[in-house]
Amino acid sequence: MKLLVLGGSSEAGLLARALSARDDLAAILSLAGRTANPAVSPLPTRIGGFGGVQGLIDFLQAERIDALIDATHPFAARMKRHAAAACAATKTPLCAFSRAPWIAKEGDRWTEVEDAAAAVRALDDEPRRVFLAIGRQQAGAFAGPSPHHFILRAIDAPSPESLPASLDLVLARGPFAIEDEIALMREKRIDIVVSKNAGGEATRAKIDAARALRLPVVMIRRPPAPERPVFETLEGVLGWIEAHRPAP
Repeated sequence: MKLLVLGGSSEAGLLARALSARDDLAAILSLAGRTANPAVSPLPTRIGGFGGVQGLIDFLQAERIDALIDATHPFAARMKRHAAAACAATKTPLCAFSRAPWIAKEGDRWTEVEDAAAAVRALDDEPRRVFLAIGRQQAGAFAGPSPHHFILRAIDAPSPESLPASLDLVLARGPFAIEDEIALMREKRIDIVVSKNAGGEATRAKIDAARALRLPVVMIRRPPAPERPVFETLEGVLGWIEAHRPAP
């Protein structure tokens, strides 16, 4: 059985390790290439886009893919749409392996917004020190004139022209411990946190740290995703794969 795993999340890494130990499955991991130094995978890996829906259709057919697992980041909305469209066109079974979103707890001070542009608007005109815990892809939304000073954390350095004028750049890869997040927020004198609702444990500590420090959080909701089976556990995905083996 030949599988295509669309990666870009910790779930993709977990699935890749499980699949690499199986002699009865042949899997390819696909990464978008947005991170300069992605984590090493035990699966054969391709890097880069497919060239839209038709490019993905061509790949599925050329490689004779039996099933596709979408383990992209929860905010990879375009790739999720392309995967759903290509699988529908080729009748390729599709499921998603994704973590649950975070849910506000007692003590959280969240303002939930739809996207990065709305997060910009949610920051009022009073000058504040803003922790952008959103990665580099959406930092450009904050690049216009602003009274705020930003602290941006990213795995790779963004293009300078896409950055806010007043900025500290912190290059780091999770997971992060809550003690380290509290120390960072205190060191940088953070007044407010902007985060995407990525869910999972790898970057949750910043949300717990904000709660501990009683800091407000502007939380960007996940974009809508196409209809398909979604699993939050490795066991669920592996069971789905077994159920979709091609007939002998």
